[in-house]
Amino acid sequence: MPSLAKNKKAYFDYHIIDKFEAGIILIGQEVKSIKSGRINLAGSYIVPKDSELFLIGAHIPAYQPKNISDYDPQRSRKLLLKKKEVLHLIGKSREKGLTLLPLQVYTRKGFIKVELGVGKGKKLIDKRDLIKKRDLDMRLKQSLKERNRG
Repeated sequence: MPSLAKNKKAYFDYHIIDKFEAGIILIGQEVKSIKSGRINLAGSYIVPKDSELFLIGAHIPAYQPKNISDYDPQRSRKLLLKKKEVLHLIGKSREKGLTLLPLQVYTRKGFIKVELGVGKGKKLIDKRDLIKKRDLDMRLKQSLKERNRG
């Protein structure tokens, strides 16, 4: 399952509680654009409307910009899930503090899929702890490299 795009910001800003896989309704040029790796999930989120889920804010540029005149790269796109999963996710999105986020876009058996996550927002102190941990890990790796050289 080769990943076409990841939402790294979602993992930094949220504790991911649960993950789901969904299909997505796209037009032909969007499929070509996504398969060439031109999709940006930063700042995107998932919203329930009338017992359906929609991906909002994902930027998919036109495959051939000169040929398209009225294309909206940030239009809302419907997500395809089983009815039971949709109702479960709508219930989770209504709980206080929980948000639906796209985590990554990938292909499976030729189809483009979106991995959804149910996330709970991290506090600022949690983010600081994560940054400190990454910094310490990086320094440890650097010191091990220097020790192995000398």
